[in-house]
Amino acid sequence: MFSNLRSLIFKLDPETAHNLAIKSLKLNFVPNFLDKNKGDSFFKTRLFNKDLENPIGMAAGFDKNAEVYNSLFNLGFGFVEVGTVTPLKQYGNPKPRVFRLVEDNALINRLGFNNLGAKNILERIRANNQKGLLGINIGPNKDSQDRLGDYIQCLKIFCNVADYITINISSPNTEDLRSFHDQLRLNELLGAINKEKKNLNSNIPIVVKISPDISDNDVTMISEVLISNNIDGVIISNTSDATRDNLKDIQKYQKGGLSGKPIKEKSTKLISQFYKTLNGKIKIIGVGGVDSGLSAYEKFKAGADYVQLYTGMVYRGPNIVNMIKKELKELLLKDGVDNFSQIIGK
Repeated sequence: MFSNLRSLIFKLDPETAHNLAIKSLKLNFVPNFLDKNKGDSFFKTRLFNKDLENPIGMAAGFDKNAEVYNSLFNLGFGFVEVGTVTPLKQYGNPKPRVFRLVEDNALINRLGFNNLGAKNILERIRANNQKGLLGINIGPNKDSQDRLGDYIQCLKIFCNVADYITINISSPNTEDLRSFHDQLRLNELLGAINKEKKNLNSNIPIVVKISPDISDNDVTMISEVLISNNIDGVIISNTSDATRDNLKDIQKYQKGGLSGKPIKEKSTKLISQFYKTLNGKIKIIGVGGVDSGLSAYEKFKAGADYVQLYTGMVYRGPNIVNMIKKELKELLLKDGVDNFSQIIGK
């Protein structure tokens, strides 16, 4: 069904198509597909002491303003992450700022944290009780003179409504944001987050979202910093701004972060590296090119405890969670296991 619609949708500008998808979900125009694997014990798991129907999450970037997270739960997602949210409302970068690379099953975006601002989004979440586990991804305003303070401000605003908070230090579309991958700056940031949690008397789980464009030495250093600061989870990884010479699509040299199939192997390799260095002390959420049961299976085998996707839904449609579960179950049955967690890191 979606394959017929896709050719029409792809005639629209990508950001226009995305806005149309959000409106359709808000108005319940997207059907809730029959899920033959709903409640299947093959996929049951827990994240931050809460039960999940499955380990497949919607990545931040799709529901930036927390408009449709409950509709996404209805589509079968085990958990949803909204944002990135900044303290103040901001427009983001000039349009056009999203590009489809159809020949590569990929997207490039340079959105730049466009969102309605933390207080507006807080009101929206308070008015719509979440049907499942909800993460909130936070970041600094583009022109902020105190980026560390922006993270703290968002933590204060959301700590009582989120199930976890993701510290986004890895978008390539906010200048110098990735400088938080520096050991001293990362330690300073996470130390300040922990201090504020203590002030707030909050146990909110903290997750850090990292760049795929890091070295082997960075993997070791970041792992040590995350462990020493008692961080609860790491998302591996954000979009990439590395070389695109091997891509086919004419849009490949657009400025911005690359997502989808071309970064699948890169993120999977990073997951495997972090799995070894973290030694089970921190939960791993794998992102990058998840669009099938096989790609999710590869992430779990590499060491991911959960996966997230976004670009995969652009190309495979709103029934993607059910399709992944069906394909993944076939692979798990061949392995002779009765829950996906038995293949993690194997």
